[in-house]
Amino acid sequence: MSRKRMHGVYVVEFAIIGLLLFTLLFGVLEMGRLYFTVGTLNEVVRRGARLAAVCQISDPVVLRRAIFNAADNSGASSLIGSLETADLTLTYLDENGAVVTSPNDPANLSSIHFVQLSIENFPFTLLIPGVGGAISLPVFRAILPRESLGSDGEGGDTLC
Repeated sequence: MSRKRMHGVYVVEFAIIGLLLFTLLFGVLEMGRLYFTVGTLNEVVRRGARLAAVCQISDPVVLRRAIFNAADNSGASSLIGSLETADLTLTYLDENGAVVTSPNDPANLSSIHFVQLSIENFPFTLLIPGVGGAISLPVFRAILPRESLGSDGEGGDTLC
């Protein structure tokens, strides 16, 4: 076969192999993004539960700091652009694991034994061309025992 006729074969072979190669490359990048997102969401709930255990009850700064924002930044997370404080659910639990209905009431303060922070149905958007769509990630939850809940124990001063 002549060299000129083979030139077209090379282009077709590259198109087939290139399509497979780029699909594999985008798949590896998406898996990396997915692992990063899952790891970050795990850290968000752990960090938020820790802050809620030591900071004032229902302090909005807890959720802002949990998503890696500054205390005065109420926007989306600086690490995961689609994560906002509205995606987080902060609850206070009694010794049996039941939700304390009004944790801000001073009479209920002694019944709080645990702090729970969770993220449910967080959408992970795929960036692979032609595949698109969103995957709903599983529930991320952290439960920690309560600590000071923002009080220093001596005068009711807040720590956070």
